[in-house]
Amino acid sequence: MFEIIPNWHPIFVHFTVSTLSLASIFFVLSHVMRSHPQNSNIRKFAEWNLWIGSISTILTVIAGWIAYNSVAHDTPSHEAMTIHRNWALATAGIFIVLALWLFYIKRSHHKVNISFVVIIIIAFGMLGTTAWRGGETVYRYGLGVISLPAVEKGADGHAHEHAGQSNHTDGNKVVKMPMDLNSSVNEIPHNNQSDDHANHKH
Repeated sequence: MFEIIPNWHPIFVHFTVSTLSLASIFFVLSHVMRSHPQNSNIRKFAEWNLWIGSISTILTVIAGWIAYNSVAHDTPSHEAMTIHRNWALATAGIFIVLALWLFYIKRSHHKVNISFVVIIIIAFGMLGTTAWRGGETVYRYGLGVISLPAVEKGADGHAHEHAGQSNHTDGNKVVKMPMDLNSSVNEIPHNNQSDDHANHKH
């Protein structure tokens, strides 16, 4: 199997976030548009996204757990990664319970009630927080990132500053440096960190 850096978690997580987001949005629409002629189609779309997203969630959590125990990190990134993990487990648990609840509703020929809709709205908010925390582990703390891009000066006419970046010139190379240097771990390769957590195993 070909190698994915850092592993398969980034692939599964985007599919999970998209399907569960669509499920949440369309369950709300189905509740609001109860009298609409297309309501049954809206509800079915929401149901299938919830079921597919919940199955994807299981794969995402497994891949995320492997990443949590294998990606090199330091103390600040370890704390950020742990917060993301905790949010992810809680969010995944709620969506899986909702999927099982929906299965029971369908089997018993009941209808989705307001309690279900309120809980899925809460779960949607937790999903957004989890995604935000996950993005921070990569873009703020550099987890799973091998190196920053280095551009040969004048090689492709792209050696210039973008908004929010400062360029550090080293000989003929221009290396992009993040604005918030205090929160970046990309300056030092993870494998050479002196911190006790650099190769911490959980």
